[in-house]
Amino acid sequence: MKSERGIGFFALIFSVLVIGIFVVFSIYLIRLDNIVREKFEGKRWDIPAKVFARPLEVYTNAPVSQTDFEQELKLLSYKNTDSYAKSGNYVSSGNTLYVHTRGFDFGDSVEPEQVLKVSFTNNSISEVSATKPSSTGLARLEPLLIGGIYPQHNEDRVLIKLTNVPKPLIEALIATEDRNFYHHYGISVRGTARALVSNATGGRRQGGSTLTQQLVKNFYLTPERTLKRKVNEALMALLVELHYDKDEILEAYLNEVNLGQNGNYSINGYGLASQFYFGLPLRELNIAQQAYLVGLVQGPTLYNPWKNPEGAIKRRNIVLNNMVVMGYLTPDQFERESARPLGILAKPTLGPARFPDFLDIVRRQLKSEYQESDLTNQGLRIFTTLDPVAQTHIQQEFKSSVARLANANPKTLKDLQGAVLVSHPENGELVAAVGSTQDFTGFNRTLDAKRQVGSLLKPVIYLSAIESGRYNWASPVEDSYINIQSEGKSWTPKNYSGGEHGVVPMAQALANSYNLSAVRLGQEFGIATFSNQLKKFGVVSSIPSYPSIFLGAVDMSPMEMMSIYGNFATGGFKYPVKSIRSVVDSNGRLLDRYSLTVQQTIDPSAAYILNYGLQQVMTSGTGRSAYNSLPQDLKLAGKSGTTNDTRDSWFAGYSGNYLSVVWLGLDNNKVTGLTGSSGALPVWTNVMKQLRQKPVNLRQTDDVQWQWIDKNSGNLSAQGCEGAMYIPLLRNNIPRRATACGLPHYQVEPVYNPDTESTQLPAQQEDRIENYIRESEADMGRELSNSDNRVISSGSYNN
Repeated sequence: MKSERGIGFFALIFSVLVIGIFVVFSIYLIRLDNIVREKFEGKRWDIPAKVFARPLEVYTNAPVSQTDFEQELKLLSYKNTDSYAKSGNYVSSGNTLYVHTRGFDFGDSVEPEQVLKVSFTNNSISEVSATKPSSTGLARLEPLLIGGIYPQHNEDRVLIKLTNVPKPLIEALIATEDRNFYHHYGISVRGTARALVSNATGGRRQGGSTLTQQLVKNFYLTPERTLKRKVNEALMALLVELHYDKDEILEAYLNEVNLGQNGNYSINGYGLASQFYFGLPLRELNIAQQAYLVGLVQGPTLYNPWKNPEGAIKRRNIVLNNMVVMGYLTPDQFERESARPLGILAKPTLGPARFPDFLDIVRRQLKSEYQESDLTNQGLRIFTTLDPVAQTHIQQEFKSSVARLANANPKTLKDLQGAVLVSHPENGELVAAVGSTQDFTGFNRTLDAKRQVGSLLKPVIYLSAIESGRYNWASPVEDSYINIQSEGKSWTPKNYSGGEHGVVPMAQALANSYNLSAVRLGQEFGIATFSNQLKKFGVVSSIPSYPSIFLGAVDMSPMEMMSIYGNFATGGFKYPVKSIRSVVDSNGRLLDRYSLTVQQTIDPSAAYILNYGLQQVMTSGTGRSAYNSLPQDLKLAGKSGTTNDTRDSWFAGYSGNYLSVVWLGLDNNKVTGLTGSSGALPVWTNVMKQLRQKPVNLRQTDDVQWQWIDKNSGNLSAQGCEGAMYIPLLRNNIPRRATACGLPHYQVEPVYNPDTESTQLPAQQEDRIENYIRESEADMGRELSNSDNRVISSGSYNN
């Protein structure tokens, strides 16, 4: 009896234990199931924001040369072949290219994959034909990827859909990693048992994992090698197979698997690995290249093609042989594919950003408008204003130009640094940015180098003089010593040459950057006027209130100088400098479109007249070396800047379609010996030579007239008269007197004044001059060109 009761008691205990174990196991299984489903059905990956250059627009009469077009294709890794049957290939035939584009989803629109026939004449596109023409007559190449904004765990990937994965890659993967993938339920019993026994007995570590187990290991679990983790791996693999079909599992695997390391960033998924190793989209790889990527699963470090090319080829050929065994390749195909070279890039394309300074400008703007998490894990696509061809040329020329200056004086300029910015003034779009002659360190001199700007601010003084109506470019200004008392201190400015120039025309004072005349004019209109102008033009740095500000004794960045000169280049309108065109989320939804914003800051008539003075800087002043090196019909305008003891060298200037600012100096702020003309100007000139320029063509307003003015007296003169200058003036400021030489051209009689021994006009004759000017304009019209002082355009007199 006791025996039966004892047996019953133990049976009860056993049953309770079994039930308990079952309950605990069930709860554990439910918890694992929740983990599996939550991540697989939720947000699987943190996808970094990707930053793209502007897409090249292709249309008839586009100002794109064949050389630049082919360079753009090269940057995009297009291949020049004898067939354009595949995307990413093009054929060159004389002045015509046949390009098989890849297509691209811009979020708000989709550019289709198609074949373009593009013909070139005189450095522009003369004809475009497309297999999928648009109603706009415009096609776009896909934009160049220039960088990303990565999550803290430093993973990067390019998501791919299973339908877009080449069939040979899937066959290679199945043949090499899991031949029974489509027939098992997530685990290989034999392989798992072998791995468990080996791991438990201390033998050689073994895998035996199916693709599903590999996915679970990478997707959910830590890298630790323990029995618990192996059991979890098997259970979770079964759960994944229970809930999801094979294609879903395979697609997740293709995007998750680790295939290498790029510095601090891991290369995850075949989409990114294809770009990293070959610089091509996955679908453009040949079978051998696809097989190599599959071979990397067993050891990205072991089969690193740059460190172990022989091992990489051997591993690739093993994968190709596996494909033969499974019937995916014929022996002939194996021989052909295994004979191919690896075909990898000379260096990874996803290394340090190709254009780090520009990318840094973009990052800073984004971080002021978006949360960090949105930038690092939401898969945003950022479309910027960068012109990659222009940036490439400018970056190379900037570094080589600075190197030439440094080599000319290695003792002083060994560590010469600088920055250059280039934009389209008509819309403020930043075209290129270079903030260093060396590798990017995080210190972006286009934004962070706050240095004294010297004479770059003088045009602001002369603008105030023009706006006052009391001065024109022929007005005599005094360039002589001046002593200014400010806050109990005495300041005596000097010219760079050290001397005085006496009384000179205002145009000459600006063109030759005379300090004393600039300070005298600045004092006349006051520091407050000067400071308010700068703020209006976009300066955000603190502006001091002492008089040396007139000579640029203020720290500003190249970006702020670009903001100021943008007002001059546009004829009085401020377009904020922008580096981003639009932002699109992972679903293609447009989040932001950075539309054109504009604000009038200068009366267009005054801006037109100021432009003349800045053009005189180029034709006869401190910028004339650029005027002699670049086409003179561009009518370039600009200004040099040199600071005390030649610590900083600046030049800012513009054509009709490009505004460029260059700064040179030493990071330790020591003397360089470079003036604006000897340092920054030749660099600026070489930068501008890399761009296709249009002439400056500001609109002449109705309030502006061109007249011959005597630079000594400020009276009307005529062509051929001594001291005559042909300048634009505000209509209300045209003189009513004429010199003896100029008087006959105005059809009035002189009146001799014995007291002054000069020729003057009575009041009624002044009125006749004004009426004559008005009538002549109505008869002859106004000539807009101001490129030649010999041209008489206003009809103000008869020659």
